[in-house]
Amino acid sequence: MIIAFHKPYGVLSQFSKEEERQRTLAEFGFPTGVYPVGRLDADSEGLLILSDEKAIVQRLLDPVHAHPRTYWVEVEREPADETLFLLSRGVRIAGHETRPCTAVILDPQPDLAARVPPVRFRKDIPTCWIAITLREGKNRQVRRMTASVGHPTLRLIRISIGAFSLGTLALGMWQTLSPDERRRLLARG
Repeated sequence: MIIAFHKPYGVLSQFSKEEERQRTLAEFGFPTGVYPVGRLDADSEGLLILSDEKAIVQRLLDPVHAHPRTYWVEVEREPADETLFLLSRGVRIAGHETRPCTAVILDPQPDLAARVPPVRFRKDIPTCWIAITLREGKNRQVRRMTASVGHPTLRLIRISIGAFSLGTLALGMWQTLSPDERRRLLARG
């Protein structure tokens, strides 16, 4: 079984709490025996896959399979073309050179529902949404990448894995993937 979940902000990508007031996957009524395939930090939103199939974990997470993961990232200020090129080429974060990726400004900028709690707002600093597609996944990689080029991440939403996208799946909701959706998820893109 493979499940797609639209993870809200503030929810840990695990079933057990580390602290009393934390939200976890346990509150969303998943079937017994499924576990997250990879993770999204508590302060990130979007597509999280859960499965009870060990082979799916290997297929989606092993860098040898190079599954693309696309994130919409709200950053401070609009990045210049040179900055997007730097991100695309790869940057050095935490002693690691990131693999090449794609980084583009979203045009038009998405009109998304406000996050709860809201993203910090500064009157004198505009924001911009960019799309970054990675084929690797280091801890807090997107946030570290954008910070390294001078554009801190304000909001991060994983939109797709492979050829499977979050689509219209409502925040906090989940669905079991159909055979066609499963095939799209496992496509290398």
